[in-house]
Amino acid sequence: MTRRWSNALSAQKVEARIACTVIVSSDNLVVLLLNGNIPMYMEKFKLTDRHALVTGGGRGIGLACVEALAEAGAKVLIADFDMKVAEEGQAGMKAKGHAVDIVRMDVTKPDEVTKVADELAATGRPIEILINNAGIARSMTPAETVTDEHWLNVIDVNLNGTFWCCRAFGRHMLAMKAGSIVNIGSMSGIIANKPQEQSYYNASKAAVHHLTKSLAAEWALRGVRVNAVAPTYINTPLTSFAKQDKEMYQTWMDMTPMGRMGEVDEVASAVHFLASDAASLITGAIVLTDGGYTCW
Repeated sequence: MTRRWSNALSAQKVEARIACTVIVSSDNLVVLLLNGNIPMYMEKFKLTDRHALVTGGGRGIGLACVEALAEAGAKVLIADFDMKVAEEGQAGMKAKGHAVDIVRMDVTKPDEVTKVADELAATGRPIEILINNAGIARSMTPAETVTDEHWLNVIDVNLNGTFWCCRAFGRHMLAMKAGSIVNIGSMSGIIANKPQEQSYYNASKAAVHHLTKSLAAEWALRGVRVNAVAPTYINTPLTSFAKQDKEMYQTWMDMTPMGRMGEVDEVASAVHFLASDAASLITGAIVLTDGGYTCW
């Protein structure tokens, strides 16, 4: 059972016509007892009233994560440095029946990240679930021609930004002795991609994976879990360049046992699982959502 259900049994019982009992708790939570058993497993996936924040949450994988968490009952905040993108994401969620908030936050600016984390905590909305999704790729540049700006930009967003967010929001989770962080890594942090050159991106995601494990080890006894999801090529604007290169796209498919790209909801489903109490024993994991790519 989730922690919200700990006092649910001092309740009024109503016998139903089917083989079950309905318990109405003092906080109006309804528990359905099937054959005398309290439902347990599906309840662990619920995120009712938990405060969640998704960086880069205005589109793509980030917006899918926003939807997954909101559908599970979380109070979700889209954090993005581009407010137009954030507003478009918010409107998309509203059209689907989910009320989400937005906040401007540039993950490459540690002071800005800390300010957002502190202000949310001070106003009674401390983040309990953090999804570090903001990232860039800038693929197709051979290592020997990568400029300093190119390297630093990718590392700044993908690695530094992830750490600034873990540090700022993690402090409040540690104070509450509870929290779940899910970083969006990549299968590129495990393998070297073919045929595109992107050593800087691969290095940034490998670092995110090891950061995930390091923080998980540090914070495990203090109530905070830290995991990562490592996707394959996903149908998003980040991978749209491949559709213009039939040979590259075919190489991707030939190297993927499932023979297809992934969809954003398939990544968001794994993120939802790791964020929830269903993954209460899991920390430091790098969960591959790669269609089998790393099997070969």
